[in-house]
Amino acid sequence: MMSLKRFIIIISAITIVSSCKKEFLEVNPQGQLTEVQALTDPDAAEKLVGGAYNTLYLGGFGNTTVGFLFTIATDIASDDSDKGSSPSDFPPAAEIDNFTVNPNNFVFNNLWNGHYAAIARVNRSIDILEKSTFEESIKNKLLGEVRFLRAFYYFNLVRLFGGVPKLIRVPDPSEGNSDEFQTRVSKEEIYQVIIDDLQFAALNLPLKDATPVGRATKGAAQSYLSKVYLYQKDFQQAFDLSKEVINSGKYNLVPDYSLIFREKAVNGVGGNNNSESIFEVQTGINVGENAVSPLFSNGQGARGRGGWNDLGFGFNSPTSDLANAYEPGDSRVNASIIFIKPTLPGNLNVGTVLWDGFRIPSQDSVENPRYNYKAYHSPLRESPQLSNNKDTKPKNIPLMRYAEVLLINAEAAANLGNIAEATTRLNEVRTRANLPASTGTIENIWKERRVELALERDRFFDLVRQGRAGTILKAHGKAFADNKNEVFPIPQAQIDLSGGRLTQNPFY
Repeated sequence: MMSLKRFIIIISAITIVSSCKKEFLEVNPQGQLTEVQALTDPDAAEKLVGGAYNTLYLGGFGNTTVGFLFTIATDIASDDSDKGSSPSDFPPAAEIDNFTVNPNNFVFNNLWNGHYAAIARVNRSIDILEKSTFEESIKNKLLGEVRFLRAFYYFNLVRLFGGVPKLIRVPDPSEGNSDEFQTRVSKEEIYQVIIDDLQFAALNLPLKDATPVGRATKGAAQSYLSKVYLYQKDFQQAFDLSKEVINSGKYNLVPDYSLIFREKAVNGVGGNNNSESIFEVQTGINVGENAVSPLFSNGQGARGRGGWNDLGFGFNSPTSDLANAYEPGDSRVNASIIFIKPTLPGNLNVGTVLWDGFRIPSQDSVENPRYNYKAYHSPLRESPQLSNNKDTKPKNIPLMRYAEVLLINAEAAANLGNIAEATTRLNEVRTRANLPASTGTIENIWKERRVELALERDRFFDLVRQGRAGTILKAHGKAFADNKNEVFPIPQAQIDLSGGRLTQNPFY
């Protein structure tokens, strides 16, 4: 079994290698010449903004934003998944799973570093764009993109930690250590930054198909803004914005749920950047084979007993509670969860065969009974000579799907008393899952949201915003403490760097 020390050494090496790969949309990194040119040349400014998207796939155990560690911090904290892997492997993940986490847990320090590194880079782009002298409409479109990214990062931070430092400008060299940049503001003030940025983005970004694939769009900004308003319980705004996305006609549900999470379309259906995709991280082979860190897929791949070689690390194992949450006949369950079959007497070759023909050995050969199918990358499809789920990961990570917009609209409508609208939107999602119609009540919508978005890093945050985290997670056997574990600890390393000016969350 691989030790934690060896695990960290290997991932650190992978991070160094992956940093040498092609960058987002094959754009050169930001540099002084590009920044100077961007003041007057819209093409140079476009490249500057393209470089800002690199922050979406800062990976490994260094800076990270949407990859493996974010999954560890969110899915594993919820009732949707357990730590997985082997019992003694990766103690920081076990602390998150059991809510025994403390301020020295390096997962949160890395998430903090990664998000603020991303915000600093985005702020630099904003600063240059605001000083640029080319056409206003082009400038505002580019500003809309980077402000969308900043809003996305702050939305993650405020849900993870509550109030955090508000960095919305580039500091002068003399003020980097000032209180403004070393102290927390309230979560309400951070949410206002998020709303302001997304409103600007929604006003200035083009619709889907009018901008390069992978870039932020008007629909993406409206979708995230509707989600933010749902968290704020501003249901009218959430309803109106999600309705605009629906009425735009730019998005449709992928008919076969299992094809959403494939890296390639099947007969023109599903795959990366499909009809349901509103915003996703571009980690395809043309933009960096190891983008977001190789751990995202391999870290969640099936783990062989006695070690991870040739299979995966085995983290983020779906719970039996999640498996039982699906109704009979729901087509999503087998597209979301890999169920490991038992050994049959007299047939030692029995195992679980995945969609591409890859066979995971039976229960006596792997560590966990269930794995995340949505994270699975097909090694056989890309490299038939391979027999494992390792190394090359040309698969995007969906961050916002049309199905979620339908459920946001349904939940907002139900809270506004518009049960007819809520029922219509709810049943669009259920019909795709081959389920009978249901009534658009809040309870039914919350149930649907769980199984539709399972293992997509939202369940813990949903339970917190719904006010159900303590009840559900304690019933699941977790040591969740009310009025404490709704947010995670501010990393002690960051408090120390601030000279004690960063305050800790209560009871940590």
